[in-house]
Amino acid sequence: MKCIATTVRTAKIRKKQQEVVGFLEANKIDFQELDIAGNEDNRLWMREHVPSEKKPQNGIPLPPQIFNEEGYCGDFESFFSAKEENSVHSFLGIGTPPDSKDEEDEQPLTEDEDEEMAE
Repeated sequence: MKCIATTVRTAKIRKKQQEVVGFLEANKIDFQELDIAGNEDNRLWMREHVPSEKKPQNGIPLPPQIFNEEGYCGDFESFFSAKEENSVHSFLGIGTPPDSKDEEDEQPLTEDEDEEMAE
């Protein structure tokens, strides 16, 4: 997992980066934070790997941008939407943790649970 970040002093970008990184850390998801402010190679890599339809009008995507290895997951807005919908693991392209609500939703109801819901 790669999270493209920057050391820029813009509070808005910093807050978004902290939210993504905080979520990844809290959920023990391995990731690598890549700084684009101090590393031209990281900046070029990000620009090359963000799909053209996801780039803003000026063509330069802002961090944070999230990748699963080489595959593009999305920007902060996509991450935030996935978080609100409890589908971040799917958004990141990783397996759902065993104790997650997503997995519970996929399990068929037992006969007792089915009867309880019918009442």
